[in-house]
Amino acid sequence: MAKKVVATLKKDDGSVLKFARIIKAVRSPKTGAYTFKEEIVPEEKAKDLLK
Repeated sequence: MAKKVVATLKKDDGSVLKFARIIKAVRSPKTGAYTFKEEIVPEEKAKDLLK
């Protein structure tokens, strides 16, 4: 299961950059315990990473 948080950054010229923070639960092959992998990506690529 992954979690997505969306942030908006504005530039001086008025354009807007949108980023998403994605947190994925990844299972360790050695111990079987879950760890969390966090990434900040552009919003357009977020949907591809969640598939």
